[in-house]
Amino acid sequence: MHAFIIEDEYLIGRSLQDMLEELGFDFFSFARSEDAAVVGAEGQSIDLITADVRLLPGDGVAAVRSICAKRDIPVIFITAYAEELRDRIPDAIVIQKPVTQDTLAAAVSAALKKEPQSQEPLPPAQVPPAIR
Repeated sequence: MHAFIIEDEYLIGRSLQDMLEELGFDFFSFARSEDAAVVGAEGQSIDLITADVRLLPGDGVAAVRSICAKRDIPVIFITAYAEELRDRIPDAIVIQKPVTQDTLAAAVSAALKKEPQSQEPLPPAQVPPAIR
C-alpha cells in the first residue's frame, strides 16, 4: 500500500514512515510543501495521505483539497494545531502531534473504513482566505 506523507519536518516524516510500515504500508512518497504535494501526487496511485496542516511554504489543507478534487483518497491530518483544524474541517480525521503508534493505527483504521461520500473534496469555503 502507498502512503503519501505531506510533512515539512524531515524527522517527523520519517517517523511516520516507520510507523506506517508497521501497519502494512510498503511504498512511500513525500512532499514538504503545498506545491510539491500537489505536483507529487499527480499520476500516483495513493492509498492514504497523511498531511500536516501548516507547511513552510504552504498549507496542508489546500494541498489535500487540490489532490482530492480529482479522486477519493483517505486523509489523516497530523498537526500541532488540532483545534484549529477541527474548526476548519469538523469531520476530518486529526491526530495531535506528537504521534504515537497506537493513535496512528486507530486513525489509519478509521480513514480506510470511511465511506466514499465522506471523502469528498474539501469545499473552498473551509480554506482561510489567506491561502486561496
